[in-house]
Amino acid sequence: MNLEKSIIFSSELYLTEKKEWLDYLNNSCEKYIDQDFIKNNFGVSGHSDNLSGDINFKEFIIFICKTGIDILNTQGYNTDIYSFIVSDLWVQEFSKKGGGHHNSHIHPGNHISGFYFLKCSEKTSFPIFHDPRHVKNSLQLIEKNLNNITLASEKISMRVQPGTFMFFNSYLEHEFSVDHGLEPFRFIHFNLQAISKQLINNDIKRI
Repeated sequence: MNLEKSIIFSSELYLTEKKEWLDYLNNSCEKYIDQDFIKNNFGVSGHSDNLSGDINFKEFIIFICKTGIDILNTQGYNTDIYSFIVSDLWVQEFSKKGGGHHNSHIHPGNHISGFYFLKCSEKTSFPIFHDPRHVKNSLQLIEKNLNNITLASEKISMRVQPGTFMFFNSYLEHEFSVDHGLEPFRFIHFNLQAISKQLINNDIKRI
């Protein structure tokens, strides 16, 4: 019997490379990482404040906005009725003693999230994404092969390299595996938020 297949309610992960930005962004981030903190403490993550106001990240922010809007537009969203801001932008580096990680989480109130990896290797932490269909997860069957990405996958790990850009919808639950401190692991995390233009205009009228 032939069955016609139609994939519905899928989640997409977008990757590209920007290796030409590595030296500049690593240097721009250096002052925000407390090297003594990540050197002397196990299981921690050196974490900057929001960098969206730093002029050194202007080109980076413009690229995030343009790419994020393009993604939402191709997904079928009416991006014309929204204004977009990079609501969060921060750099993190995991402890040199190991143990750095992130538990599973999402970014409420945002619409596109992502990472730019500055320092990483096959020996460092990596992102893991979870199936956002919680109703499916409550009925999850045993997968045939956990190494394959299929419709049955419950979570998917992604290996990355320095210069990798990763974009995804902010509802996609993600975490970072435990890092063993063997090699440096540093990345920039960002969130893009859509704000209704009508809401903005109404706020202006009320002032």
